[in-house]
Amino acid sequence: MLKQRVITALMLLPVVLCGVFLLPLSLFSTFIAVVIALAAWEWANLSGFSNQLVRVGYGLLIAGLIYFLSSVPPGFLLGTGFAWWFMALMLVISYPASKLVWENRVIRLLMGWLVLLPAWGGLVYLKSQPQGNWLILYVFLLVWGADLGAYFSGRMFGQRKLAPVISPGKSWEGVFGGLLMTTLITLLVSWYQHLSLFECIGWVVVALVVTMVSVLGDILESMFKREAGLKDSSQLLPGHGGVMDRIDSLTAVIPIFAVFWILKMAA
Repeated sequence: MLKQRVITALMLLPVVLCGVFLLPLSLFSTFIAVVIALAAWEWANLSGFSNQLVRVGYGLLIAGLIYFLSSVPPGFLLGTGFAWWFMALMLVISYPASKLVWENRVIRLLMGWLVLLPAWGGLVYLKSQPQGNWLILYVFLLVWGADLGAYFSGRMFGQRKLAPVISPGKSWEGVFGGLLMTTLITLLVSWYQHLSLFECIGWVVVALVVTMVSVLGDILESMFKREAGLKDSSQLLPGHGGVMDRIDSLTAVIPIFAVFWILKMAA
C-alpha cells in the first residue's frame, strides 16, 4: 500500500506543480474547476447518492456554479467559506448529536457547495496575486507538512485519541507533530524571505491556525465517510482513495488562508 501511495504521489506532484506554475489564470481556474467537479462526483456518494447519473449531474452542477461564480467578487465566496468552516467546527465538536442537522441527503449535498466552491474561489484568488504561485505552493507545503508530521508523530507517539468516534486513527500527538512540522516550514520560509522577527511570528501564528484548520477539514470528511459507510471517497487515485481524500484538508485551508491574505493586504 505504501509503495502504491508513493508511486501515485510522484505521478501527481508534477501535474500539480505544472498546473500552478505554468498555467495562466484562466486555464488554472479551469484546471481547478475540473478537480473540484471530480471531488463533487465523490461528494454526492458521501451524501448518500450512489446512482452514477445523480453523481455526474452533481459534478456538472458544481462546474456550472463555478462558471457562474467566476464573475462574482472573490470576497463573497471566501466570506462564505470562512463562515462555513466555523459552522463545520461546531458540527465536528458536537458529533454525533450534530447528525440531526444534516441527516437529510439533500442538506449534505448543499454542504458540498460550502466545502468545494470556496476552495476553488480561494485558489483562483491566490493565483491572481502578484506572488500567487508561491503563495499556493506555500499553502500546499503547510498542508503536506502537517499531514506528514501528523502521520509519523502519530505512528510513533500516538496515545490520546483526537476524535475517537469519528476517526479513531487520529491522535493529539499527531496534531502536535503536524504543528511542529508547519512551524519549521514557516521558519525556513521566513529565513529565506529575510522577514523581520515580528513578521516571522505573525506567519507562524497563521501556520498554526492553518494546521488546525487542515485537521478540521480531514475530520469533517471522515465524519461524512463514517455516516456513508465508506472507507475512501472513491478509488480514482490508487493507494490514496479519491480526490476528496487528497484535498479534504485543502478545501478547509485555502479559503481561510485567502482571508488572512486579504486582511494582510488591507493592513
